[in-house]
Amino acid sequence: MSDGLRARELRLIALPGIPEVEAGADVARLLLEAVGRAREVLKAGDVVVVAQKIVSKAEGRLVRLETVTPSPRARELADATGKDPRLTELMLRESREVLRAKPNVLIVEHRLGLVMASAGIDESNVPDGAALLLPEDPDASARRLREALTRATGADVGVVINDSFGRAWRNGVAGVAIGVAGLPALVDLRGRADRRGRLLRVTEVAAADEIAAAASLLMGQAAEGTPAVLVCGFPYARRDGSAAELIRPRAQDLFR
Repeated sequence: MSDGLRARELRLIALPGIPEVEAGADVARLLLEAVGRAREVLKAGDVVVVAQKIVSKAEGRLVRLETVTPSPRARELADATGKDPRLTELMLRESREVLRAKPNVLIVEHRLGLVMASAGIDESNVPDGAALLLPEDPDASARRLREALTRATGADVGVVINDSFGRAWRNGVAGVAIGVAGLPALVDLRGRADRRGRLLRVTEVAAADEIAAAASLLMGQAAEGTPAVLVCGFPYARRDGSAAELIRPRAQDLFR
């Protein structure tokens, strides 16, 4: 059968039964148990997509707001946005620069280079009076998970840590990759020919973001309680990448 007629398939399986995660939890073990409950087996080339929230919780990134003292700048931003000044203080601590501040919206450049709302700080599905920060180094978190999963199973798998972002030009949030290990985050198709033989000049595919967004359809955004998805059939050649590949250099950012 020719390549043009061969069916291509991408399977996504929501991994069931992952409990509420607390600081110090062994996320790799929880993932492996969930794979077993789904009656699946990790195979070389599979990708496990993990919600940022359970990684942050396991890494102890939960902050009690009562321990936060707002700075004068944080109080200014709280007045401009209507947000809790303790939250704006955490956003400042997590950020390199405040880019936009308006009622209910604070857009920053996170210290990881991500341009995002509220520095990725989340109050949903956490205890009252607390806020959850992004992992210190999501790429490193993904590498640790990948190493643990490969060590336990012998399968050369990839790991994506995803989060939900708003996007320039578009309404709504979508899943994006903030941590990547064991697969390319960005696939460069420049120099390849299209079906008419024309060479592609600018096309780069945010492959890890596409996988993250697909997994988000099964994870949900509210009370679904499904923070991990197994992806089988990743369609691009494997290499070890990182989410840093996806961050556009500031000089090329048309929005700043």
